[in-house]
Amino acid sequence: MAAGSREILGKLTASKCPSEPLYPSFLGSPFGRPQFYCRPPFPLFPSMLLQRKMQVKTKMVSRPVATLTTEVALVKANPVEIPLKLTAIVTVRKNKMENMKEIMLNLLDGYPKLSQRDKGVVLQLVSNDLYPDKMSSKLSKEATLDWSKSLLKTGDEKTTYKVEFMVDSNFGVPGAITVSNRYQEEFFLESIIIEGTVLFVCNSWVQPEKDHPQKRIFFSNKVFLPCETPEGLKKLREEELRQLRGDGAGLRKLSDRIYDYDAYNDLGDPDKGPEHERPTLGGPENPHPRRCRTGRPPASSDKNAESPVSVSMPMYVPRDESLGELKRSAFSLGKLKGIARNVIPSLITTVSDYSVFEEFSDISDLYKEKSPEKMSRKGTTKFPLTKVPNTFQEFVEEFFKFDPPKINSRDVSCCLRDDEFSRLTLAGINPLSIERLKVFPPRSRLDPSVYGPPDSALKEEHIVGRLNGMSVLQALEQNKLFILDYHDAYLPFLDRINALEGRKAHATRTIFFLTPMETLKPIAIELSLCPVDPNTPSKQVLTPPVDATTNWLWQLAKAHVCSNDAGVHQLVHHWLHVHACLEPFIIAAHRRLSTMHPVFKLLDPHMRYTLKINAQARETLINAEGVIETDFTPAKYCMLLSCAAYRDWWRFDMEGLPADLIRRSVPKVFFNVI
Repeated sequence: MAAGSREILGKLTASKCPSEPLYPSFLGSPFGRPQFYCRPPFPLFPSMLLQRKMQVKTKMVSRPVATLTTEVALVKANPVEIPLKLTAIVTVRKNKMENMKEIMLNLLDGYPKLSQRDKGVVLQLVSNDLYPDKMSSKLSKEATLDWSKSLLKTGDEKTTYKVEFMVDSNFGVPGAITVSNRYQEEFFLESIIIEGTVLFVCNSWVQPEKDHPQKRIFFSNKVFLPCETPEGLKKLREEELRQLRGDGAGLRKLSDRIYDYDAYNDLGDPDKGPEHERPTLGGPENPHPRRCRTGRPPASSDKNAESPVSVSMPMYVPRDESLGELKRSAFSLGKLKGIARNVIPSLITTVSDYSVFEEFSDISDLYKEKSPEKMSRKGTTKFPLTKVPNTFQEFVEEFFKFDPPKINSRDVSCCLRDDEFSRLTLAGINPLSIERLKVFPPRSRLDPSVYGPPDSALKEEHIVGRLNGMSVLQALEQNKLFILDYHDAYLPFLDRINALEGRKAHATRTIFFLTPMETLKPIAIELSLCPVDPNTPSKQVLTPPVDATTNWLWQLAKAHVCSNDAGVHQLVHHWLHVHACLEPFIIAAHRRLSTMHPVFKLLDPHMRYTLKINAQARETLINAEGVIETDFTPAKYCMLLSCAAYRDWWRFDMEGLPADLIRRSVPKVFFNVI
């Protein structure tokens, strides 16, 4: 198998390779994304072309002439090689913290003294062509970038430098560049432009040579399938992928750029005790997508569990996956607000007897401007909150309160109404679960020997009076019935969830009717528990209320539906489908697709930051006693619910549009509601 043919999609498209390579152009490209042409939209290196023409015109002697074409050659091979100078503009960005540290060390005269030979960033151009006699890539002379010789420095920490390369007249088109950092600290290499024409979009952190002796390899912004890779770049293409794959061993350093796979065996902390143990996600027992390997050693009490993150072993992601400065600042501010919004109510609970929502108005008060005195009136205050200055109270409440939904400005109790409950199944946080009801009564796919009869307790008499004169069969045939079915997702975990202190849950099925006004109306809710014995009913059906008692039973049933809906949204549609399932694709793309692969060019902007966000989720959100376990009904069984959904329902070919809408038989009329 040829080098590079192992890359994803490489051998699948080898027979369809275009006869000419694609050339990117940023001219007229929206959002700064390259447009690809079969021929370059402008001549290569016009300044050099003009220079060569002038030499030939003024000196009428037989000299080698550097000629350019608009296709693939920089200069045409000549009988006599002459040196040419290529000018490059290099844009870099240093880490803000490292800039400050370097300044302080220089002031204290404690910065390591390097010889002139060891200073600088060494760059070397690599041609698309090979030396005919050596069968090795044509190389330029090494050029050195010196931090002290910048052209321009902007306010966003970017600095521009000028570097000059010496090449032979038959060098060809630069296709790659190697970079060695001989300074003590890393820097962010943004881009390199050769003669204003050949663009290298790098966007990568370059580590010091003392920590990572391998030269960094960057390819020009021209795409090649593996079968059309220029001869001079084939070995570099394989070398770059080899560096990214690593050897699968050892503890990963924060400066590494290695993409490797591992199971989710780092969510618990068994050394703290049995209550902090969590099963490994990934494998036959708990199928789950893989994560990026960190290489931390196993826990002391469980060799199958990875030790938790610590100061000496922080959470690893490949260096280029870290959040950028702006993204990190915005993320940190949101994280601070999220933590504070949990801490402030906890403090209020600590100083008062008020710890639960006693009435619906307590929930709506979360969105209002209120003072601690209002909360203290709910119970007996242990410590006088009134001693806090009023101005401070107002500042804290204004900063940490939740923004109220716009619909609350019209009606505070709107979410109690059936029409709003139905609308939120389409326009709320989770519009991905509702589907058309095809069989009535609905049936479970769970094992009947464990979870009881598969038939639902819903009967025709429960809904027939709410179908505008239609029979159930007619409503099914006319596509008027829809279902929000969380029965199979929750039932296998109900006994364990309900055994936890402060947790009570039911598996739910909700039937909706599509009215002539093209709006949904809930007409029945089924609540299910795990069967205890044949003589004890485990399922109960509730219908819209007729009096005050049934009204609140109906409201409680809808609350169970909303609780299950929020759990499936976060654990299945959000975490599993958006984050967890994407991570192995990101790892595979970096391990198997070169940065010059056209598919990688298309995927790269959409993969950015996902590994870092997933790593932070493993550290604070989905870990043992993290935010997800604390705030969602399944508690410590949240991730097992995700595993079950991945095992039973996830299919790659059914996740995109329009396949998902077709599978759920969602009608066009729903888009008017959304």
